Amino acid sequence: MTDALLRVRDLRIGATIYPPGAKAQDIEIVHGVSFDLEKGKVLGLIGESGAGKSTIGLAALAYGRGSVRITDGEVCLNGRDILTLGSRGHRALRGAEVSYVSQSAAASFNPAKPILAQVIEAAVRHGRMSRRTAEARAIDLFRQLGLPEPDRIGDRYPHQVSGGQLQRCMTALALCPEPDLVVFDEPTTALDVTTQIDVLKAIKDAIAATGVAALYITHDLAVVAQVADEIMVLRGGQTVEHGATEQIINSPREDYTRALVSVRSIQHPAQPEPPAKVVEIEGICARYKGLHFDILSDINLALSPGRTLAVVGESGSGKSTLARVMTGLLPPREGRILFEGRALVPEQRARPREDLREIQMIYQMADVAMNPRQSVETIIGRPLEFYFNLRGAEKRRRTVELLDAIDLGAAYLDRYPAELSGGQKQRVCIARALAARPKVIICDEVTSALDPLVADGILKLLLDLQRVEGVAYMFITHDLATVRAIADTIAVMHRGRVVRYGPKSRVLSPPFDDYTDLLLGSVPEMRIGWLEEVIAQRKMESAGN
Repeated sequence: MTDALLRVRDLRIGATIYPPGAKAQDIEIVHGVSFDLEKGKVLGLIGESGAGKSTIGLAALAYGRGSVRITDGEVCLNGRDILTLGSRGHRALRGAEVSYVSQSAAASFNPAKPILAQVIEAAVRHGRMSRRTAEARAIDLFRQLGLPEPDRIGDRYPHQVSGGQLQRCMTALALCPEPDLVVFDEPTTALDVTTQIDVLKAIKDAIAATGVAALYITHDLAVVAQVADEIMVLRGGQTVEHGATEQIINSPREDYTRALVSVRSIQHPAQPEPPAKVVEIEGICARYKGLHFDILSDINLALSPGRTLAVVGESGSGKSTLARVMTGLLPPREGRILFEGRALVPEQRARPREDLREIQMIYQMADVAMNPRQSVETIIGRPLEFYFNLRGAEKRRRTVELLDAIDLGAAYLDRYPAELSGGQKQRVCIARALAARPKVIICDEVTSALDPLVADGILKLLLDLQRVEGVAYMFITHDLATVRAIADTIAVMHRGRVVRYGPKSRVLSPPFDDYTDLLLGSVPEMRIGWLEEVIAQRKMESAGN
């Protein structure tokens, strides 16, 4: 026995599913999981999408999402079984003793309230500190987490910051009440590699300074290796392997763990660019309403049929803004977008239906990209009906084909977004884009929510489709491993400008400009101590300057 802050014994979690044409069924999704977590320690939970990582993490708050419910076992925090506390006890527990950093900050923040008011709310309402003290602590956390203008960013609303910045604000929200336990559910999913280092360091420093314990849920072994003392590998709601981080990384015992350690398998040699271009971006400058400066400045890029352009850069560099300009969601201030040689109408509402079909987008945050009241069949079937006038059995058959292509299948037709894992939601969004049979797909961080094995399958699927259909991809990502795996050409963006652009072999070969060198040096390596080495190197370079 250990003097554990959190002690979980024989945890069993069930859910109700609704198979097509059949009665509701109760199933077990977590099967007798047990572990201990001491104060000041970090346990990493890793495994494929749907393995039960987030479900187990939420059980540490005595919470079951949707139709999920804890059916058996013990979850003891600070010596008491929190499953027996009742609703009043759970309200007192959540946000005070234990807090949660969700995978999708955009779906978790209230869009009608300033960020600072939301970050301090739990600390103040639970009586952990006064409003003035909570505001000072929140601003200090903003500073630790590398947010711009830490004294003022809290006055902004969630839609006025980038996805990566909002995710860091959520980390500040969880740490603000000084809890005993924090559940980090993919806290760096939305972050570029340079920002990820600062956030990982801030999390480690916070744990060291406060003695808080943490469950760190992720699909990225290289990331969890930097923060976790132990790692539990999960699959199908069961423990595959549990051990010290060094043992899991360097000497995995189970085949599944070895597969996670050895991924990624894709080798995609860059193809030469054909002379014809499907999309040409000429001199684009753009800004959001109310701003007095450009978010994008003089962007010139091109996409070729059957090729992949990877657009990389840190959070806030303008990558997703460029995607909005291409789709007509944000008309440019200057410049134009050519599609197969003709200028596209700047505003999406004025574009003809065929132009809408030809350019599809897969969004970064699947949680806010789907209607929570629509089933998977309705979500995927909508473009089939809208663009191809498919109805009834024909539409259902094509929907099942698309579900099969993304490794979900007909069993998911009648499920709703709340009944899917983060990775499953993103796969549904991918199927929805494929349903339109477009010539261009803008992929905005489409694999960021997926575990490495599933992400590899999705990337292979996209490459297979590209070979068959000749579709062009603009792949927005901060994952340079993905860039190396699938890109033909690369554009590096920094502060709204393209700072490096060309074939993959040239962009990824020295000599590098300072920013590209920083990006490449920030890609996590699957070895213990890498984070500390990078931080020390940065300090040396900063001192030298």
